[in-house]
Amino acid sequence: MTIALACLTAAACSAAQKVDEFTTKSGKKVTITCIKHASMEINYNGVEIQVDPVGMWLKPETDYATFPKANIILITHEHKDHFDREAIHQIRTPATAIYVNQAVFGHFKNGLVMHNGDKVQYADDITIEAVPAYNTTPDHLQFHPKGRDNGYVLTLDGLRIYIAGDTEDVPEMADLKDIDIAFLPCNQPYTMTVEQVVNAAKIIQPKVLFPYHYNDTPVHKIAMQLAGSGIKVLIRDYK
Repeated sequence: MTIALACLTAAACSAAQKVDEFTTKSGKKVTITCIKHASMEINYNGVEIQVDPVGMWLKPETDYATFPKANIILITHEHKDHFDREAIHQIRTPATAIYVNQAVFGHFKNGLVMHNGDKVQYADDITIEAVPAYNTTPDHLQFHPKGRDNGYVLTLDGLRIYIAGDTEDVPEMADLKDIDIAFLPCNQPYTMTVEQVVNAAKIIQPKVLFPYHYNDTPVHKIAMQLAGSGIKVLIRDYK
C-alpha cells in the first residue's frame, strides 16, 4: 500500500483535505472522500462504494444526487446519522448491492442482511465482512447493544479497510488482522473516548487511522498519543 496524498507528520494532517489516495498491491487506485460524520465515499478501480450516506438533515447538508450512482452501499445501523432512506434512493440503481444489519432491514425492507461474522464475496477482488460494533461502558449499553450493529472490513485487491461503525474498543478488535486503513469513532457518550481510540489503534495496528464520527472531540490528541507508533493519523472533517 502506498499513500499518494500523505502528510509529513500526523500533526500536519489537515481537516481541509477531502480526498486521500491509496494504491492496492497490484497498483489499482483507491480514493477515499470525506463527506461528513460517518459518511464517506470510496472508489476502487471504478467501483463506487458509499458508507452510511446521510443527506440534508445532518449538517453540512449533502446532496447525494450530485454523486455517481453506487455499486455498493454499506449501512452500519439504523440511527439517523447513519441511515437515510432519501440519500440511499438518490445513489442507488436496481443493480446496487446494499448491505445492512437486521435492524435497518426491519425499517427499510430492502438490502442484503449481514450479521456479525458474515462475509460476502462481491467480486473476485472485493470482499465485505461484518464485524461486531457495540458499547461496553455499563451506562452506555442502550446506545449500541451487542449483536445488533455492524462494523465492516472491506478488502479491495488486498487493501483492507476497517470501518468500525458506532463502537467502543471491543475485545473482538483483537481478531482483526492486516488492517491497512481504520476508521474509528470518537465521541461521547455514544462511541469511544480518545483513550479508547488510542487503545483500539494499538490493538488493530493499522497503517493509517482516520478518527471519524467525532463531533467536538479533540481528535488531535489521538495523533499526539500515537506519535512514534508507526500509525499514520489523518485528521479529516468527520464532525
